[in-house]
Amino acid sequence: MAGAPAAAAIPGAQAARAGARAWIVLAVLCFVYVLNFLDRQLLSILAKPIQDELGVSDSQLGLIGGLYFAMFYCILAIPVGWLADRTNRVRVLAFSCGLWSAATAACGMASSYPQLALARMTVGIGEAGGVPPSYAIISDYFPPGTRGTALGLFNLGPPIGAALGVAFGASVAAAYSWRMAFIWVGVVGVITAAGVWYFIREPRKGGLDAAPEPLSAGRAPVASPGFSETCRGFFANPVLRYMALACGATQFVTYAMLNFTVLMLMREKGMTLEEVAVWYALVFGLGSALGMFLSGRLIDRLARRSRTAYAYLPATGLVLAIPFFIAFVAAGRWELALVFLFLPTGLNYFYLSPAVTLVQEEVRPDQRVLSGALLLLVMNLIGLGFGPTYLGMASDFFRASHPHNSLQMAFYTLVPFYLLAIGLFLLLARSIRRQLAQETTP
Repeated sequence: MAGAPAAAAIPGAQAARAGARAWIVLAVLCFVYVLNFLDRQLLSILAKPIQDELGVSDSQLGLIGGLYFAMFYCILAIPVGWLADRTNRVRVLAFSCGLWSAATAACGMASSYPQLALARMTVGIGEAGGVPPSYAIISDYFPPGTRGTALGLFNLGPPIGAALGVAFGASVAAAYSWRMAFIWVGVVGVITAAGVWYFIREPRKGGLDAAPEPLSAGRAPVASPGFSETCRGFFANPVLRYMALACGATQFVTYAMLNFTVLMLMREKGMTLEEVAVWYALVFGLGSALGMFLSGRLIDRLARRSRTAYAYLPATGLVLAIPFFIAFVAAGRWELALVFLFLPTGLNYFYLSPAVTLVQEEVRPDQRVLSGALLLLVMNLIGLGFGPTYLGMASDFFRASHPHNSLQMAFYTLVPFYLLAIGLFLLLARSIRRQLAQETTP
């Protein structure tokens, strides 16, 4: 796998268009991803009423939204990915969706912090089988040259899920209670899981990639790579390694923001739950959706000219995001803060579609789920595991000296992580150039 070229299409595949079934499957998988992220983000959206009822600190919120969740979500994604590569990926996805949805409903029944933490860990266990199988299923429904766009559309799941979570969760919490929001979303997810199980067809693995070379006389077929071989190949490939690390540094910022932006807007900038349900939902939903979709379209175009676009596109997005991020944090009122938040919300997500597309085209078809899980392991363990955990602890640290704006002070400390992510994407560009040079050397 190390240094493998991007997947080539079978003859005519580059010009082929995906069929109607592929687009229906993509829409269903995107809805599952919406639920995946909606379930995950309800905790941060409803942080204020949860804190008021259960007496949870910022550090505790950071742990259950970050490290405790990520330990199960990231690590279990590896064996689940290995299993999905060798079995039915659709069934793995459906079972996982049912599990995390039931656990989400259980969050609404928690009466103490330990119970809430246990339910969130179970959500992490279920969500470990959500995204990697979906990446591979989409890659077998859409030919090379269209996957960036398809995966870009699929990656609209997080912004749509987060925006719906904000609008739905805040509205239900304001009208009823934060508990009902968790329970209702969980029930919808269980019903969706049953639909995926019965109505989505498992595609043939690698059916749209280059046909294997005909076997010469006496030459045995190439065996499917084992678990350890795929893992070694992934981390031995500097392109994949730097992409995973750069995404991890980016997600350190994005997940820290996702878990505490609503709390900062409400506690330190005067926003109400009703205002969150409308205005923050619009800003986050539109901004991140535009970023996801635009980056998917751009990477399909730019990568045809140079594969370094997989690195330069997300790096450019982060450079442009920094000044607007600082202005968002510094704003005194929530109205002005949301104006400045719109651009970094989109630019922060310029990394995801390029990362997923690069990994899916860099490896063999029977390594895609596990390779996608390895990508998620690195970037989510760093970003999801430590980003919210760090920011919550930083807020508690600043509480003594800045009791009225401790989260604002903590948010300022995310700027160096922006710079770290940019530096890692530049190292990725250098690795891609070296790989291209090796491929063209006779």
